[in-house]
Amino acid sequence: MRHEAGGGIRALADAAGLKIDWDNLHSTLSPWASISQVPKAFDFESSHWPAQFHHTGPFHDGKGREPVDFPWDRITGEPLIYASMGTILNGRADVFRTIIAALAKHKDLQLVLSIGDQIDPQQLGPAPKNAIIVKRAPQLDSLKRASVCITHAGLNTVLESLAQGVPQVAIPVAFDQPGIAARIAHHRTGVVTSLDKLTADHLSTLLDEALNNSAYRDNARRMQKAIAEANGLSAAVYIIEQALGINRNSLPSPARNH
Repeated sequence: MRHEAGGGIRALADAAGLKIDWDNLHSTLSPWASISQVPKAFDFESSHWPAQFHHTGPFHDGKGREPVDFPWDRITGEPLIYASMGTILNGRADVFRTIIAALAKHKDLQLVLSIGDQIDPQQLGPAPKNAIIVKRAPQLDSLKRASVCITHAGLNTVLESLAQGVPQVAIPVAFDQPGIAARIAHHRTGVVTSLDKLTADHLSTLLDEALNNSAYRDNARRMQKAIAEANGLSAAVYIIEQALGINRNSLPSPARNH
């Protein structure tokens, strides 16, 4: 079957007049630079990265974001758990209730839960005293204070968490999230579960593990250092300018994959 499929692909390529070196797996890739904001340290190890593929680092710097009204006066100084299920698939009231119930078991922690615009906080029932439930939270500022991030394993949230050296409890939902969660598990920057296993007791146990096993924070801080060294925004600009034939010696040269 593989041979027949390969033959069909080759026939289509020949009919289109494409000249492909079938012994080189990279020959079908665009020669243009491909830039990923995933730091190399957070990806899977491989010796097969094509020369035009570049790991850089997160593209966030906190600038340009709209200010968010947040009740900072309610922050108690207890270890902070920041939780967000993203901006697209954030309509699962049951997941938010489970997060709230899990944190209710930890009276010594404080929860900041960002639920997005699809749900009214009133739909989640009465909040425990240690929970701040808002439609939107200032994510970067919250992560700077957080001990653990509960996340849907969206790439932006995970990279922002790692940039602050914060371990994660990942609950992937869809799209690229299982792949990001697999990298969390592989590099042990946090713990991973699934929606079908999600209960308040299970999440409470995972939260204990993420908080009390120092390996997760150590690994998250190792990624934090790698992200700082990658200088992702400047590296991406450098690669783009080089691809376009623009030469500015003032920009740092990005780390190479090889």
